[in-house]
Amino acid sequence: MEIRPLSDHVVVKPITEEKTVAGIVLPDTAKDQLQRAEVTAVGSGRLLETGARAALEVKVGDLVLFHNGMGQKVRIDDADYLLLRETDIVAVLASASVVA
Repeated sequence: MEIRPLSDHVVVKPITEEKTVAGIVLPDTAKDQLQRAEVTAVGSGRLLETGARAALEVKVGDLVLFHNGMGQKVRIDDADYLLLRETDIVAVLASASVVA
């Protein structure tokens, strides 16, 4: 099954397992207030008063940071995803090697 978000919504796949440089897996209680995820689908953009669409700043494949607890959880084909508004995303990571 495929999900196609509408408007300024974004579907992300949370990155739940985080490791330190030494390879130690961090438990959920040791993580920051920001969570990392990979963008898997994006909507067509926010509808402006003029009728035009404002393009989204994120694209499929981007690694993003957002606050824990944001968005709606959805389960598709036995995989967990989050449905967020683009405004819930606080940053795009420039590289997969950046540690949140």
